[in-house]
Amino acid sequence: MAKAVPDGYTLLIIQPTLTINPSMISKLPYDAVRDFAPVSLVVDAAQIMAVNPSVPAKNMKELIALAKAKPGEIMFGSPGVGTSPHLAAELFKLTAGVDMPQVLYKGSGMAHISLISGEVAVALSTVLSAIPHIKSGKIRALGVTTLKRVAVVPEVPTIAEAALPGFESSQWFGILAPARTPRPIVERLYQALLRGSTSPDVKERLLAQGVDVVNRSSEEFAAVIKRELVQWAKVIKAAGIKPQ
Repeated sequence: MAKAVPDGYTLLIIQPTLTINPSMISKLPYDAVRDFAPVSLVVDAAQIMAVNPSVPAKNMKELIALAKAKPGEIMFGSPGVGTSPHLAAELFKLTAGVDMPQVLYKGSGMAHISLISGEVAVALSTVLSAIPHIKSGKIRALGVTTLKRVAVVPEVPTIAEAALPGFESSQWFGILAPARTPRPIVERLYQALLRGSTSPDVKERLLAQGVDVVNRSSEEFAAVIKRELVQWAKVIKAAGIKPQ
């Protein structure tokens, strides 16, 4: 993709791996900023932080207080090193100033099963996968990781409003073109994405999956990429994760 002809016909749909990989992989064959032209950050996809019902914390502030009272005892379930839930949990720990060890599983399914069984106390997952278990009472939702509440679970506050102002971690989806794609082509692509993603049927289907249509412009997407490169580098270093 980075070496494709910059004519607007080769595009890449990408998630935060774009901003995570530079701090996780020592020799990348591309530069996350130099080699791509951001077209649009199309949607924000929140993760939801939930606890096993046996955990006495009923809200985010109580969870942080409990973790501070019992350092090293409240366990986070994670689907693996370098995944968005893993790093969002590390960002939470760093921001809240708590010691919550992570138990690394092989995939989000195993981490979720361990949360429901009580093997771990806390876990992050997609909103869509968490909803059935929240409704059945098998897990208790405490907060979503985006700055805006999620339409399908409006009763669940954001982590930012509940306890940690400014906290944000999104499993966004964005579109990139190769670097040196002419500006008029980038703008034309953005307008096409804008029309498609804001059509009522598309927007309704995305909202039902816990995904918020945001349609951030090329400039806004570029700013997100640069901000997250710094953020994840800091989080990964603080977590003691060594690049491979």
